[in-house]
Amino acid sequence: MSGERVVVYDTTLRDGAQTEGIAFTLRDKLAIAEKLDDLGVDYVEGGWPGSNPKDMAFFEEVRALKLRNSKIAAYGATRRRSASVEEDANIEALLKAETPTVALVGKSWPLHVRVVLKADLEQNLDMIRDSVAYLKSKGKEVFFDAEHFFDGYLEDPVYAVKTLIAAQEAGADCLVLCETNGGRIPSEVSRIVADVASKVKAPLGIHCHNDSGNGVANTLAAVEAGAVHVQGTVNGLGERCGNADLCVVIPNLALKMGRNLLREGALAKLTDLSRFVYEVANVVPCDFQPYVGQSAFAHKGGIHVDAVRKDSKTYEHIDPALVGSRRRVLVSELSGTGTVLYKIERMGFSFDKRSPEVKAILDRVEEMESRGYHYEGADASFEMLVRRVLGKYEPSFKLISFRVAVERTSSGELISEAAVKLAVGDEIEHTVAEGDGPVNALDLALRKALDRFYPSLRQMRLSDFKVRVINAKAGTAAAVRVLVESSDGKEVWNTVGVSENIIGASWEALVDAVEYKLCKDSTREKTA
Repeated sequence: MSGERVVVYDTTLRDGAQTEGIAFTLRDKLAIAEKLDDLGVDYVEGGWPGSNPKDMAFFEEVRALKLRNSKIAAYGATRRRSASVEEDANIEALLKAETPTVALVGKSWPLHVRVVLKADLEQNLDMIRDSVAYLKSKGKEVFFDAEHFFDGYLEDPVYAVKTLIAAQEAGADCLVLCETNGGRIPSEVSRIVADVASKVKAPLGIHCHNDSGNGVANTLAAVEAGAVHVQGTVNGLGERCGNADLCVVIPNLALKMGRNLLREGALAKLTDLSRFVYEVANVVPCDFQPYVGQSAFAHKGGIHVDAVRKDSKTYEHIDPALVGSRRRVLVSELSGTGTVLYKIERMGFSFDKRSPEVKAILDRVEEMESRGYHYEGADASFEMLVRRVLGKYEPSFKLISFRVAVERTSSGELISEAAVKLAVGDEIEHTVAEGDGPVNALDLALRKALDRFYPSLRQMRLSDFKVRVINAKAGTAAAVRVLVESSDGKEVWNTVGVSENIIGASWEALVDAVEYKLCKDSTREKTA
């Protein structure tokens, strides 16, 4: 029903930490927890306290955080077959975590009961009842995670439901149906959740993996069928193919299905959360991720851009600002006059679509892209191109020469050094700098040469550097495209250079980056 409350339970710090290649530090986990709290997530699952010292340390240190919106949950399993609940080490670790909420995972698939637990079906029901009842007696809020529930239901629906009823009778606050193998499709999930909802009284939750690419769709189908608690991870992190992506689940529930979740205005922080977690996890963001990806509201085709200029609803399913994103218009050989007009209007220039200036800019873009330049991810270089075509650009300096040397010492250390000679007006500046690599050295030498003329460049730094081979069949003689990301602490901009020589391509991108910064500074001074 529209407006119904849906609880959001994040498991990035536990399930997400199982992603191949990701290892969160304790500091990482605490920082992510604070970000999730700021978004307004109802529950943050911190980990499995009995599994490793880092997770136990998290539960100790998270108590010092002043969380305003999120409850911390500890995750663990039902008691072992051979141990009483009072003597079980995992149950004891859950209590030592001192969290208000516990997520207790138990088996609901007969195959797992027999093969993994090596127990009979009744023993498993006793393990569920004992564990839930014991934790409830200790004052805990208990969510029962019915592992492999959908596979279990398809094998033996009567027994799968019995596991839920056992947890319910013991006092479980929520029964979470786990689509653990990620192999089910939405129609199956919807049918099974609806059937279960008619047989139990406790609230239902859903926990989906993405092995068949249906993690988000299955989560939404479950909510439509009666689930009021959703679990997932930021950016869909997780073992194998990941978990349901909360960065997609949350806006779909809020904006498409009218469900009540998070706190007012928090949805606009979603894109920032997504990028923060990518950064902490040291994972390259997925540009094509719905809602929060860099390309989610990017427009390239000229017809599309022209339509968006007239009415954004023509090619945007929501206002990007609702999730903290923004519209991007990409310039390429596919661009029409609408794209160019949109971009140059944002630079402060105004021309009629039939003006020769617009055609000249478009012709120049097509010419440069035929040589390997791409302006889709290099807005700053595109702005410099426009200024050059329009005659609105006067170079801040002139290159006389540069030299880059890489030396390997007897100890095996590599030392990169760059020398740059520039003319600034009537003055000649010649500087040398060492860097972590040849491009870093060149960047430092360039800005060092300009320092006394343009002190604002001290705020600027190179924050990212990418190289793409254009014609790989040419081997080591291939042309390369270099993309440079720069920042001055307030703004981030991207520039591009192309050459058969990687240093030459890098120089072009660095010069555009510096000139863009100086143009922006000059514009601000004139309008101040």
